[in-house]
Amino acid sequence: MQGEFDLTEMPSRTEMEKAFFERDSGYDGVFFVGVTTTGIFCKPSCPANKPLEKNIEYYGSAREALFAGFRPCKRCKPLSAGIEVPEWAGRIFDRVDAEPESRIRDRDLREMDIDPVMARRWFKRNYGMTFQAYVRARRLGHAFEAIKQGSPLDDAILGHGWESFSGFREAFARQFGSTPGKAADADFIRLGWIETPIGPMIAGAMEAGLCLLEFTDRRMLEAQFETLRSRFGMALIPTECPLFDRLRKELAEYFAGERKTFTVPLVMKGSEFQEKTWRGLLELPYGRTKSYAELARDIGADNASRAVGHANGLNRIAILVPCHRVITADGELGGYGGGLWRKKALLELERGERRFAG
Repeated sequence: MQGEFDLTEMPSRTEMEKAFFERDSGYDGVFFVGVTTTGIFCKPSCPANKPLEKNIEYYGSAREALFAGFRPCKRCKPLSAGIEVPEWAGRIFDRVDAEPESRIRDRDLREMDIDPVMARRWFKRNYGMTFQAYVRARRLGHAFEAIKQGSPLDDAILGHGWESFSGFREAFARQFGSTPGKAADADFIRLGWIETPIGPMIAGAMEAGLCLLEFTDRRMLEAQFETLRSRFGMALIPTECPLFDRLRKELAEYFAGERKTFTVPLVMKGSEFQEKTWRGLLELPYGRTKSYAELARDIGADNASRAVGHANGLNRIAILVPCHRVITADGELGGYGGGLWRKKALLELERGERRFAG
């Protein structure tokens, strides 16, 4: 996986592999290593035993590793790589480690004699994310582990930092509204992990088709989980299904520049106006862009460009429902829930200006 803004900034995989297995501290902060069998990420110089290369993923920043579902190694402390960590920040890390599923709000920081504004700025400057984004990444990490594991779930519980099956099930139920391994007799939403060249994604599918495809670091992800539960009245269960294999294949072809349209069936459920907007997005041709006002006219909603923009932002199926093809009237990128750097990369890909490995 590449860096957040410069998709070519990381060393080659061969160079990173050599640095990691030789424990070369000169690369600390240049890249980070996620170990899939343990769910942790480390500095290249980590003194722990080295895993098999097939169980390693490389990341350009701690932020990327966190939102890929890895938690920081307690031995090498990768969040300290090249950074002087003040005493108050150390207390924050200890608090989050002790309560990874908790929401730590500004008032909680004040009770710790920590200025929330200072915390936001320090985390943003050093890790490219605010303190709340860091807490959200750690909170989602447990859910991401379950989603990446797929089925069966119980085999991974104790090997991923859980002290008991009951603790895992309780946390799982809070996140997904169900217990692991218990699928209702009726349909349910299957959650799967999708790797892409511009970051990992979470996919959701029911029997009828795909209903979710979001980047793991999107701020609205937890809200999207809740929206899915309420809109469809279904539990969310991490498990694999054939549709995810089909989705991975078509996305790989898309990023290799070999696919312009997708055949994965979609389930888009929202308000009447939202669904009309999303259907309009599906009509936007590959490699072309339209303004919000033009899209509004196309769907018969003249003078409703602001409402179209809002519905566009609530799209739950990134890339396949191409909200990235909508720009502002003056030709600027506008907004994008997955980050403007991703929107730029997708548009460059579709214009033939960028290619990713197939």
